[in-house]
Amino acid sequence: MAKEKTQQKKGKAQAEAAEVQQQKVERGAEEKTSPPRLFVHYKKNVIPALMKRFGYKNVMQVPRLEKISINIGVGDATQDPKLLDVAVRELEAITGQKPAITKSKKAISNFKLRENVPIGCRVTLRRARMYEFFDRFINIALPRVRDFRGVSDKSFDGHGNYTVGVKEQIIFPEINVDKITRINGMDVTFVTTAKSDIEAYELLKEMGMPFVKRQEVVQQKSEQKQ
Repeated sequence: MAKEKTQQKKGKAQAEAAEVQQQKVERGAEEKTSPPRLFVHYKKNVIPALMKRFGYKNVMQVPRLEKISINIGVGDATQDPKLLDVAVRELEAITGQKPAITKSKKAISNFKLRENVPIGCRVTLRRARMYEFFDRFINIALPRVRDFRGVSDKSFDGHGNYTVGVKEQIIFPEINVDKITRINGMDVTFVTTAKSDIEAYELLKEMGMPFVKRQEVVQQKSEQKQ
């Protein structure tokens, strides 16, 4: 018995050592990979442009993108929980990160909603994954929106954060259109360290956010009236 216990302890120790070694290898691989393209663009082009635009005296004053939050609400999940499972899988495929489940904070009888019921999912991206998602979002996903002419510049919250709504998840190439059973929209929030909306606007614009031009807005309104 004592010999078996000794062998079990030895095997467990070897397994733990192998796991630690694997983690070191993975961390080393992450460190050796090249930085995201958009991060390089921020360092080389965005920082100098913003310092010139706002007259910053220190590089640390330049606003930066802090995180990106993607949220999907699935109100019908109260009746069919499988809808939430589908949304979770789709959001994980889009972001490459496991989503967290969001639950209702209070009961609303008109919507047949009880307190603490799963009604959506969200993901918060930081560092490399954040820049990679931003790059794919503005260069691949948004151009696939039907009749896309740019995103509105009125969705800032007054604290330097910007939110854009996506009506269909199928604009992301990670989603197989033939396999979807339901169209899900989502809110994508860009959280910055900017102290004002104008600074956040210039930051996102310099990073490639395709804001619609004012002249195009006027033209679109005139076309709608006609």
